[in-house]
Amino acid sequence: MLQTHAGVVVVGAGPAGLMAAETLAQAGIRVTVYDRMPSPGRKFLIAGRGGLNLTHGEALPAFLTRYGTTRERLAPAIEAFPPTALADWAEALGQPVFTGTSGRVFPRALKSSPLLRAWLARLAGLGVTLRARHRWEGWDGEAGLRFAGPDGPVTVAADALVLALGGASWPRLGSDGAWTGLLPGVRPFRPSNCGFLIPWSEVFRRRFEGEPLKRIAVAFAGQRLRGEALVTADGLEGGAVYAISGPLREAIAAQGPATLHLDLRPDVPAAALAARLDAPRGGQSLANHLRRAGLPPVAIGLVQEALHAGATAPLSALVKALPLRVTGPAPIARAISSAGGVGWDEVDERFMLRARPGVFLAGEMLDWEAPTGGYLLQACFSTGAAAAEGAMAWLGRRG
Repeated sequence: MLQTHAGVVVVGAGPAGLMAAETLAQAGIRVTVYDRMPSPGRKFLIAGRGGLNLTHGEALPAFLTRYGTTRERLAPAIEAFPPTALADWAEALGQPVFTGTSGRVFPRALKSSPLLRAWLARLAGLGVTLRARHRWEGWDGEAGLRFAGPDGPVTVAADALVLALGGASWPRLGSDGAWTGLLPGVRPFRPSNCGFLIPWSEVFRRRFEGEPLKRIAVAFAGQRLRGEALVTADGLEGGAVYAISGPLREAIAAQGPATLHLDLRPDVPAAALAARLDAPRGGQSLANHLRRAGLPPVAIGLVQEALHAGATAPLSALVKALPLRVTGPAPIARAISSAGGVGWDEVDERFMLRARPGVFLAGEMLDWEAPTGGYLLQACFSTGAAAAEGAMAWLGRRG
């Protein structure tokens, strides 16, 4: 069994882990990053296919509210490395950013590969060593870290350890949650920013699977959000649905199937729709009658689904508040992110595990969630930097 000393060890080569490595290396600390995948940043690269939404340009007080009940614990890290700092960091890597009309911040290249390449080059220049195909398997005694490497078991001694192992979404990209038995206080992972299951009729599924729903509004539990969605074989996914995934998921877990409502024409007042749709339609077919409201075929199909399921409301009311019975979230492997992970009671204000001094946690392996729009990546970068700062403070006190 190969034994080696690796300085400060970071496990996980996603945004949180690589930011921790950079922060440590810039302070002159020797850093080795271990990752179980063949190459770093795989989930980061996939996120970039849609434009790489790095962060959001809204004012920090409003920004922090997006983290819900975990705001208090995440705020110090995000305030120390805020959205403006993340934008400056990308610019310094030769990747200028811009703020879209929605307030979301993107690299001008609209993809992650140029940014990741520049970042890895910077890390190499700082002396960071990357060990791919190494799965962390816990501790060998009190101090040694045990890895399964490509050439067999490896034991590593470390001055401090930063774990950035990810959550449980997109497991094929590295975040498989297999580490949960190695740490205390892990709360079960649940899908977040995910699609939901709806029992479509076979007729609707065959005709409309893959069809987008544009310019709609979704309402659930007092929240109403505008956006888009996509009909899947077994339900709905897309930005408008992701935004209410947390409360919808928890309601289903507590009470069983829930009902959300779609406004298929949010720009048209209810009275105007009633004038068009609630008068007798004479010899017109239902589909032709609904077209008077400017509904596309998929929206007409949804209204027909509701009527076939026994809905008795006037057509205009169905268009403005179409009920959909949701039976559960889509599998976590298809979710953008996950809730759950190591509970906040297990870590101190430096992101250090209370039960294991010298071990620091960052990123999605901690129990928090946030909507898409830049909030996910921002918290990963910020907690990576904060965990590194915590490790440096601990090393300084220890010395």
